[in-house]
Amino acid sequence: DAFTAFHLSKVQPNKYLNSLLIGELAHDQPSCEPCKNQLLIKDFRELRSTVEKMGLLTPSLLFFTLIFLHILLFDISAWLIIWYFGTSSLSFYTGVAFFTIAQAQLSWLQHDLGHLSVFKTSKGNHIAHRIILSLLKGFPANWWNTLHFQHHAKPNCFRKDPDLNMHPIAFALGTKLSRELGLQKKKFMPYNYQHKYFFIIAPLLIVPFFQFSIYHSTIKRKQWVDLALIITYQIRVILVYMPIMGFKCFMAYYWLCRFLEAAWFIWVSQMSHIPMNIDYDTNMDWVSTQLHATCNVDQSFFNDWFTGHLNFQIEHHLFPTMPRHNYSKVAPLVKSLCAKYGITYHSKPLLTAFGDILRSLKVSGETWLEAYLHG
Repeated sequence: DAFTAFHLSKVQPNKYLNSLLIGELAHDQPSCEPCKNQLLIKDFRELRSTVEKMGLLTPSLLFFTLIFLHILLFDISAWLIIWYFGTSSLSFYTGVAFFTIAQAQLSWLQHDLGHLSVFKTSKGNHIAHRIILSLLKGFPANWWNTLHFQHHAKPNCFRKDPDLNMHPIAFALGTKLSRELGLQKKKFMPYNYQHKYFFIIAPLLIVPFFQFSIYHSTIKRKQWVDLALIITYQIRVILVYMPIMGFKCFMAYYWLCRFLEAAWFIWVSQMSHIPMNIDYDTNMDWVSTQLHATCNVDQSFFNDWFTGHLNFQIEHHLFPTMPRHNYSKVAPLVKSLCAKYGITYHSKPLLTAFGDILRSLKVSGETWLEAYLHG
């Protein structure tokens, strides 16, 4: 199921996998997924077949063209405002807002490309992904793919989902992991206050971590093309802004935008995962793994735009290559599948979802403190 979900075509991956085949698992041998719900898997595969027949995996080039054009509009407008009006407070912060919006929306677009959901071929998606992510955002595509697909394969599974690497260095995540941390008498941060420092510490940590990680990764793996594209992005931004802003003003402008973009990314990406079950890998089947680790945010035009349609996180995790403009069409079918098997289909308002991040952090922080003091 995971293999089918991640690939547009099985032909090319199978060429490489066949050479690595050791043998077939005997029928009398135990499955690596001991809790596999065979009926659920059967119905999900039928749903997958229905989705394919309905054409819901076919992208709309018009939709993604409009998305890209609206990003360009914000990006160019940010520069024009600074160029024409100077660096007064009003023009400075308006420019910051527009550049941040452009970068955040580029994050969602590169996410679509990374999941092979914009063009009909893997090659087209990969080429555009490298251009958008590396040249327009300053991040290497291979680095993103490595981390993000690990997250999709085992969401909310500690030591397998890279998104949980902030545990326990900065935050204590999940009731079970937090209690375990407390019983071990480990304290890297005052976790019982993490719901109060999350909004400032998370983006402050992720910005330098990403900057270090991308250069370390590309140099270590000798990915010189990605490195050249990243440096080209940095040079482009400097040449475009520094002559009209000066060094100090540019540095304030650029890093404020990066901080705001990081905050936007963190709140949107974590609203669907931190409030859900976080544990070690229990080898559940593909469908159950995704449904237990994700939740949705109610649909609206603003929510769709603000989150890059990641308010449909459940559908996205079940069908990673599905173009985001079709999530709302498959959602009723997914709801029916969940209802049939008594699985809660979580969907909530946007502000409630943001609040649930803090409420979950508060609970796990208090769980850690109780175990740390009295365990």
